[in-house]
Amino acid sequence: MDYVDVPGIAPDRLEKRRYQSAIASGCLGENTLVILPTGLGKTAVALLVAARILHKGKKVLMLAPTKPLVDQHSEYFSSMLPETRVGMVNGHMQPKKRKAILEDSDLVVSTPQSVSNDLDNGVYDLSDFGLVIYDEAHRGTGNYDYVNVAGYVPEDAVSMGMTASPGSDLKKIEEVCGNLGLTRIDVRSDDDPDVSPYVHDTYVNRIVVNLPKDLTDISDLLRKMLYKDFGDLSALHLTNPNWPASKKHMLTIQGSLQMRLRNGEKSMTLFRGLSLTSMCIKLLYAIELAETQGMSPLRAFLSKINESGEDPKGPKADRELVKREEYKQIWHIIGSSDVEHPKVSRIMSLVSRVLNSGESSKILVFAQYRETCDILVEKLSHVENAKVTKLIGQANGGLKQKDQIEMLDQFRSGDFNVVVSTSVGEEGLDITSTNAVIFYEPVSSEIRTIQRRGRTGRKNDGEVYVLIAAGTMDEVVESASKKKEALMRQRLETLSRDLQKKRPVDRRQTEIDIY
Repeated sequence: MDYVDVPGIAPDRLEKRRYQSAIASGCLGENTLVILPTGLGKTAVALLVAARILHKGKKVLMLAPTKPLVDQHSEYFSSMLPETRVGMVNGHMQPKKRKAILEDSDLVVSTPQSVSNDLDNGVYDLSDFGLVIYDEAHRGTGNYDYVNVAGYVPEDAVSMGMTASPGSDLKKIEEVCGNLGLTRIDVRSDDDPDVSPYVHDTYVNRIVVNLPKDLTDISDLLRKMLYKDFGDLSALHLTNPNWPASKKHMLTIQGSLQMRLRNGEKSMTLFRGLSLTSMCIKLLYAIELAETQGMSPLRAFLSKINESGEDPKGPKADRELVKREEYKQIWHIIGSSDVEHPKVSRIMSLVSRVLNSGESSKILVFAQYRETCDILVEKLSHVENAKVTKLIGQANGGLKQKDQIEMLDQFRSGDFNVVVSTSVGEEGLDITSTNAVIFYEPVSSEIRTIQRRGRTGRKNDGEVYVLIAAGTMDEVVESASKKKEALMRQRLETLSRDLQKKRPVDRRQTEIDIY
């Protein structure tokens, strides 16, 4: 194996890959958005660019959206650049301490909010920095702190964005490039000739399950209520006749009605419309839980409606829902049923099979809702040889970032071999040598789908399993995600060509191996 021989980078540590050197050379020549599949070394490209900038005597700033990612990058650069003073800052430090770290370090890794606030307050500036790297650059839209930091980057500094999945919205991709000062896009896929030798196969397996009668009966009752309420909304001329009874439609109606209310309108149509819209949104959510999640998450959600519906001061929509005959029938089924979603037993079988295929096997299970995570952790704990834990975000009593980092370290070391995760495990974190990734449900976001899928197939071939409940919203979501992903690749190629036509020739440095 050939290794990179670059001043500053530890010898015999970084495998020499032509596509990484080529991408790095492009980044040195022009501010670039690097789009590279997960597991193919975006951070290694950043390392090559950083080494060149450090060699010139300039400092490097790397921004990452979460503290676990900051810790991960700090550890990587410290090990790969042994002669470089690597500093790490975050929001828990006092501004004076952050300033001292920036002054004493050659390369600084930070969350964006800390740097953004310090720059606004004049704690320090970026005049000594020759490179700013934005990890998970697709976040650089709207008021996200990446955007504010980019406004302070010196004109002669190199800016570099990295992502595996920028999304299919062309305007958003253009917004990211404009916000972060990126004038070039370098897109690589698994099929590119210089990339494919390093790609491990990821096999995507679609597993279809059928709902048990109790859940289909509940879904039918919920839909009966939904269609009645949607019909009442239509009779009030508040719906778009060309739109289905979807969550997007309901939120659009709700927003319009709330605006009319803020403008001083008070009418029976307005108040009834708000109540009907609220019921439709809750019924749509309940249908999603029944069809794609299972009885326990549905029971937890409807219990909250019961509590507020029985309160004389509770929301009118909830008070109306709990009195309806169909709603009472649903609770009768819930009270007498002991079924859970068939996805649960199928995942237990998958986990058992993967773990029995090798002693060092590791599995990552994604579920959208915490209630579902809790159920899966409890059930999977009974699978032979399974050492199960869960990875959830900080909100509402979840795991602090320190605990997330510790848990991931234990997963890497083998103390746990199954992690059940919400969306917090989708982005960026270096979860290596995962043999299988299981989607409890498909997700409509092409960004999240790519991020989830990229948690396996990094160092070895990997398996991806996507569970689909037949005849449910799962099928709609799966189809939407596939279309968005195909559209994303098509639009990226178009945008890259358009930027290439528009940009002026600017070659600050064209070959990474020049030194």
